[in-house]
Amino acid sequence: MSIAEPADTAVSVYFEVRVDGHELGAFTACDGLGCEVVIEQREEGGLNSFVHQLPGRIKYTNVKLTRPVNADTVKIARWLSSMNGTVRRTQAQIIVKNHDAKPVFSWTLSGVVPVRWTGPSLAVDSAKVATETLELAHHGFLDGTS
Repeated sequence: MSIAEPADTAVSVYFEVRVDGHELGAFTACDGLGCEVVIEQREEGGLNSFVHQLPGRIKYTNVKLTRPVNADTVKIARWLSSMNGTVRRTQAQIIVKNHDAKPVFSWTLSGVVPVRWTGPSLAVDSAKVATETLELAHHGFLDGTS
C-alpha cells in the first residue's frame, strides 16, 4: 500500500487496474478491498465469565471491479485469453485517481487469480447502462509503493 501527499484527499473519480503487466483500464467501482482475522473462541472449564479469543488465519475478500462497457472491455478479454486456459497467480495494482488523474492511493495485491467476469445484460427494451464486473481473488496486500 502506498500513501499520497497529505494535500490529496480520498475522494476519487475512478480506479485504474493493472494485472500481470496488463493495463485493464479504468473502473468506476471497487468493492471488497479488505481482510478479516478468523477468531476461534475457546471456553475454559471453571472460568464461566471469560471466553478466550484466539486469532487464526487472515482471510482476504474477493475484489469486484465494475465499469460501463467501453473500449477498455477488450483489455480484459485479452488478459483472460493470454492465460491460454491455464490460470496462474500473479500481482495486481488498483490505483485510485482523483479528478486531476493524479494517483491518490494504490494497493498491490499478491496471488491474484480471476474468479469471474460478468458482462452486461442486454435488452432492447431497457435503457440501463451496460456494465461489466471483474472479480479477483488474492492472497493479500503487498507493502510499498507501485
